[in-house]
Amino acid sequence: MPSIVAASELRSILGVSASLYNDAYLNDIIDACESVILPMLVTYKAPIANAELSENVATFGTQGEHPFSVGQSVVVAGVSATFNGTHTITDVSDDLLEFTAAITAADATKFNVIPAGSATLSGASTYVGNAAVESAVLSVSVQIFQNRTAGGGAIEGVDFTVTNFRMSRGLLSSVSGLLGPFLDVEAIAQ
Repeated sequence: MPSIVAASELRSILGVSASLYNDAYLNDIIDACESVILPMLVTYKAPIANAELSENVATFGTQGEHPFSVGQSVVVAGVSATFNGTHTITDVSDDLLEFTAAITAADATKFNVIPAGSATLSGASTYVGNAAVESAVLSVSVQIFQNRTAGGGAIEGVDFTVTNFRMSRGLLSSVSGLLGPFLDVEAIAQ
């Protein structure tokens, strides 16, 4: 389900009716777009190196300083069935190397997570309402829609030139100016 842009917004920009292109079809396009754009953005995530559970309080140790605050919702993955899921952070250590969350389950002694698990700020909520990211998602969604509906995936421009490569790397380059302040440069450098 799309989180940045609604199907009704895309429908309004495209000028198409709900009877011609239903919400499920447009949501599929927006999902495809978000699955390409959102991983390029800073996601506020941290690798989990260890975990333990004592008296229904889970403590997660991260491999470096994490960006989370008390009250935020994070999605934990790759730890174990007991720890995986969406949790609200209840406490953060002063050195930002641990955070806790309430989990009702049997106690578990501290164990290393190999390979590292992950804790990611829940959803794309950081970018909802961000005009630049919404514009980029809408722009790419329109391109995907046009590519799907054009015969053979080729669209003829007003100067009668055929553009065959609308879904190429150039598609993301066309919105890189909008996304520039939000790109995850740490992921690029690794």
